[in-house]
Amino acid sequence: MSIPSDYQDRVYAGVLGKLIGVYLGRPFENWRYRDILQKLGPIEYYVHDRLGDPLIVTDDDIAGTFTFPRALDDYGISADLSAEDIGKAWLNYIIEERSILWWGGAGNSTEHTAWLNLRRGIKAPESGSIATNGATVAEQIGAQIFIDGWALVSPGNPAQAAKLARAAGSVSHDGESVNAAVLWAAMEAEAFVSRDVNHLLDTGLSYIPKDSLIAKLIADIREWTSGNEDWEATRQRIEDNYGYDKHPGNCHVVPNHALMIMALLHAPHDFQRGQMIVNTSGWDTDCNAGNLGCLHGIMLGLDGLEAGPDWRGPVADRLFISTADGGRSVTDAAEIALWLENLGRKLAGEEALPAPKGGAQFHFSLPGSVQGFLPQGGETALAGLKVSGTGSALAIDYHALAPGREAAATTAVFSPRDATRMRTYDLVASPRIHAGQTLRAEVRAEAQNAGTVEAKLRLRHYDGTDMLVDLDMAQAVAVSPGKSATLEWTVPETGFQPIAEIGIVLTSPDGRCNGRVLVEKLWWDGVPDVTFKRPAGTGDFWRRAFVSNVHFFSKHFQQDIRISQNRGDGMIMQGGRSWTDYAVEADLMLHLGPYGGLVLRAEGQERYYLARVTLDGALEIVRRKDGAEEVLASTPYDTRLETAFTMTAEVSGNRIAARIGETRVEARDDSFAGGAAGMLVREGALSSTRIRVRPV
Repeated sequence: MSIPSDYQDRVYAGVLGKLIGVYLGRPFENWRYRDILQKLGPIEYYVHDRLGDPLIVTDDDIAGTFTFPRALDDYGISADLSAEDIGKAWLNYIIEERSILWWGGAGNSTEHTAWLNLRRGIKAPESGSIATNGATVAEQIGAQIFIDGWALVSPGNPAQAAKLARAAGSVSHDGESVNAAVLWAAMEAEAFVSRDVNHLLDTGLSYIPKDSLIAKLIADIREWTSGNEDWEATRQRIEDNYGYDKHPGNCHVVPNHALMIMALLHAPHDFQRGQMIVNTSGWDTDCNAGNLGCLHGIMLGLDGLEAGPDWRGPVADRLFISTADGGRSVTDAAEIALWLENLGRKLAGEEALPAPKGGAQFHFSLPGSVQGFLPQGGETALAGLKVSGTGSALAIDYHALAPGREAAATTAVFSPRDATRMRTYDLVASPRIHAGQTLRAEVRAEAQNAGTVEAKLRLRHYDGTDMLVDLDMAQAVAVSPGKSATLEWTVPETGFQPIAEIGIVLTSPDGRCNGRVLVEKLWWDGVPDVTFKRPAGTGDFWRRAFVSNVHFFSKHFQQDIRISQNRGDGMIMQGGRSWTDYAVEADLMLHLGPYGGLVLRAEGQERYYLARVTLDGALEIVRRKDGAEEVLASTPYDTRLETAFTMTAEVSGNRIAARIGETRVEARDDSFAGGAAGMLVREGALSSTRIRVRPV
């Protein structure tokens, strides 16, 4: 299949449609229709503030949708990607009890049940089958809510989308749940090349059994909506014939799929009306609205999202993906869209497109993209400052910028303070930028500006009370009307506290206060030179900065960092795959357990190198890959419990080395090119008073 000429923009619109739908429906998820009407009325815009919730939250619909396609990167970019390989991605990226899934217990939560099966060695698709888990567990909604990514990498290729969605859905579900997922994925893939809703339905139906309940449901709803504009009457017929009382479990796929089909048929080309119908109808609102929003986004494009009220402005592209690969947890719709686009191009046999603007993390190259930037203080920030995307730059319009006042725009690079208010789903993340790296921006003042503006780079980091502290580069750069400038700053130490936001601050020294500055790109590079210790104060975001799957991350011992693990391996990590060649120095003590040491180039919790000491008397370099462990090199070392030692481990190219005093070990391996650093212990306790990551 040839790639559509507007593929990039349509992928971006699909991602945004998914986000808008989820954020719109999330605050009243699982409410009933009558309760929604009574307490909220028809859902025509965001209602999170009326219920005391943040708008941008972690959610399984978003995290699973944009995590599981990483299996294509890890196990081969092919339409033949297997359910077993996608199951491996589950084990690598999903942290037990903390990320992506609803951890509702075996036999209650379908995804939790499947994850437990995978951990026991039951491979996909058996992990999600009716034969293994029973029909009630297997036919809940989860397969459907995660499938949009497979469609977004399959433009105009419904057969490929259906095949990938079936493999992915089978990791955790079976039966009608997988039928619904396959049908919707095929429809979304076909929506890249068709706006005919009946054609989309027929396309989806061609990939599922004709005698399935999903097929019967669609036939019924088509009949009920034919010549009928009364969506509420259709909703009532769905409740009467396919409602929750007729399907067991807490969130069955059939009733919710019916609401999605109804909303699509009653609002085939109207994003806002479709969202109103599917959300006002109740049940699993964020799931249903997210799937419908993605399909409408693909089919109608960015113009379709912008035909009604401003859906995009409050979202500002913000997106959280909570996984064990914490350097990619805080991201944005533009970054995800470009990643999915290139996966789609590779699947179609085409070359991937080069990263915009030399690979800058913030490039603002998609239409209207702001990549999370907001006036400092968020949606209710300083009056007179407007932040918008031009499709090539971030525009900061400033007014009333008198001497002594400033205009600042920042974006999150780590968990926001609202993370403590997010219900149900935790945000597991590590900061994207650290001390020792170089932060840069290219800015341009428009020619019609009144007077020279001065620009600085800004970072905001947490303090000991979990409040944000502004830290600016020392010397402002003057930017005259019509001129450009480059800002550059080596990120300083922040008292061992994580950096939460980065951005630009503008001042007007001569009091000429109106104008616009365009941020062409903002980026950072270089290896961190950062030390991790417990900071002063009682705040907790420094601990949140570590991606952790350990049972206990203690603050009750004298050591700055102490972890303990009851079963299996437990690790804490910071960093991401952009960390390639670096060294880690740590003052360690093994308190209990057969081994412990330093993690290098971790791509999750099942893919990393480990420099460890063992009670068997060795210093070793180990590769862990998808459950298989191989000792790459080993040398004798007299390991003793409760005895302090300093380990230095480094990775450079394909070389992995470690030393303790005069004892050294080295290996060569090409499995992992980059990844996070941290510490790991096996069924025991390990502590550190200092961990430093620095250039080799």
